[in-house]
Amino acid sequence: MSSVRRHIIPFLLVILIAAASCAGRRSKAEHKDLIPPADLTSILTDSYLADGLLGIPEVRYKFNESDTLQCYIDIIEKHGYTKDEMERTMRYYFIRKPKRLVKIYDKVLGKLSEMESIADKDLLTFDSRSLNIWQDERFYHLPGPDSANIPWVDMQGSFFGTLYLSFTIIIYPDDQTADPHVGFWFSQTDSGAIEKRTAITPVRLLKDGRPHTYTLTIKNPYRGESRLRGWFTGEALAPDLIYHQCINNVVLSRSKISK
Repeated sequence: MSSVRRHIIPFLLVILIAAASCAGRRSKAEHKDLIPPADLTSILTDSYLADGLLGIPEVRYKFNESDTLQCYIDIIEKHGYTKDEMERTMRYYFIRKPKRLVKIYDKVLGKLSEMESIADKDLLTFDSRSLNIWQDERFYHLPGPDSANIPWVDMQGSFFGTLYLSFTIIIYPDDQTADPHVGFWFSQTDSGAIEKRTAITPVRLLKDGRPHTYTLTIKNPYRGESRLRGWFTGEALAPDLIYHQCINNVVLSRSKISK
């Protein structure tokens, strides 16, 4: 609960400062067409959650070319109100009824704390075998700021047995990969410095600009330390090609992953 309180206070302060700036343009806070407290509580709760999601790089990337303010306007409109009604309501409470605003804040905090408690319980019941053992990046975008090539994956660990690899990928139509497919393999070097390889069955990937989630069952025959190597969308790099892809939600687990 303390973590929620620590993060929500700055968020609400931003809203209150915005309301105060609006108040400077009008001498009085209007007491009409106000959002009811119950709906205001829900709007503030959803807005706080959206603010947290926009702080995640994978989510923020999708909004880097649009005004994130629209996200909050969408939340207000989803509840059946307008941006002007929200500003008028916050201005009214901030100027006329600050104590009631504190009570609304307490209700928002209570709802968030309840959500946090449920999430904590889910984590406690989470099977340890389902922990993500993927060691590399879990989000890739091409072309990226550091590289325009398909990311090379090379992980070392105890991967013996049956594993489950899940990921979501978007391959845009202008991507020049001729035959996009998963190209991973397990390898192990013996005492004679000879590398043994076992390829994962290739899976063809759609190139339609839409997100697709794939869950693969992969088997590693090598006991002890081995390596998982390869590419998400091919077996060889072609420097002259243009890649336009987005890969996220990468999970490598010893337990079957629910879709």
